[in-house]
Amino acid sequence: MLYDKVKSYRGEKNLRSAYPSDVTREQFEKIREELESCGNTTHPMDYDLYDIFCAVLYLLKEGCRWRSLPHDFPQWNSVYYHFKKWSKKRENETSILDKALQKLVQAERVADGRDPKTTMIIVDSKSVKNSDTADEKGYDGGKKNIRN
Repeated sequence: MLYDKVKSYRGEKNLRSAYPSDVTREQFEKIREELESCGNTTHPMDYDLYDIFCAVLYLLKEGCRWRSLPHDFPQWNSVYYHFKKWSKKRENETSILDKALQKLVQAERVADGRDPKTTMIIVDSKSVKNSDTADEKGYDGGKKNIRN
């Protein structure tokens, strides 16, 4: 397995804490090929791709700065490099990261016995500006401010 060949962050394998944003190894294996497809095969990986992907998910969920990434993840600049590579959009296509995340969501929906594609979306009406179509001005008590 690839993980046996990569270096660990603290000198031992698998000492990283589990975070709520992490996916399982089984889920990651479903998208591994897509993530590896955009990388160079001539240079061996320094870190486990699973840990890099989990670090990207952590950043997307928590919204922290790159340099504030917890120390049990790979170095922030390695995670940033892979994020930039995976989120680059090709012409008329979605990014590799978007495809991988969609694949995970679809697999989870199928496992729950639902249709793989989302059929409905709910939008919070208080968050959507409708100044173009609104006829009246009023007070929105939910937002505690006067709307123009």
